[in-house]
Amino acid sequence: MSIRFDAADAHWRVAPLAGLSADQKDWLTRGGSLTAHLRALGAVAVRVTREGVALPWADEHAALGLAPRAPVWVREVVLSVDGVPFVAAHSVAPLAASVGVWQATRRLRTRPLAELLYSDSSVARSSLVSRRLTARHPLYRLAVREVAGRPPHALVARRSVFERQGAPLMVTECMLPALWAHLAALAASSAWSDSAEVGERSAAVPRAAHPRVREHGRSLEHTASLAHPAARASDERSR
Repeated sequence: MSIRFDAADAHWRVAPLAGLSADQKDWLTRGGSLTAHLRALGAVAVRVTREGVALPWADEHAALGLAPRAPVWVREVVLSVDGVPFVAAHSVAPLAASVGVWQATRRLRTRPLAELLYSDSSVARSSLVSRRLTARHPLYRLAVREVAGRPPHALVARRSVFERQGAPLMVTECMLPALWAHLAALAASSAWSDSAEVGERSAAVPRAAHPRVREHGRSLEHTASLAHPAARASDERSR
């Protein structure tokens, strides 16, 4: 299904930056529902931090086909896993669409937006694009409120535009440091388990027969996006 909106610009790119980690590149390019991916890590809760009429950010109005000061409906939430904030999300739709095609977004409360976006076959999605955010970007300033301890110099985020009946809804998701720490802990735990399993077998199996040990734990490729072949190819070259 084609879409006439494009979330990319000079800063938001389809191919993630080369200096990002494998986990970051993976999560920035995953298709489907981010909420569903987070549920694979634990219990997900949605906390609404703001809903209301506002003006689009400087890097939003062009992607939505709006004048710079055209009013929009904004919804901002924090997605937590087992009580720990992992993602700060910001969605924006033209004000007219928020009382028309996208009026259901005003009634979500603490339900995830994914319940609307992935249950309707008439919704089309643009390519996922991503970038680093620093203190100059308003989403960074919102996201660091959820960071425990000293905030990092930069955060990474992704965004895409969903279209239904010609009306756009842009969703921007900023990943928080706790997500990367959790994934690193899972990888370390998996690597330790593999090493322990190999150690248990070593008493009975000759060394020459030992299988190769995975160095980085289980891959996340089983849920990686297949929607962006250029980005995936770039990722493979950079690894």
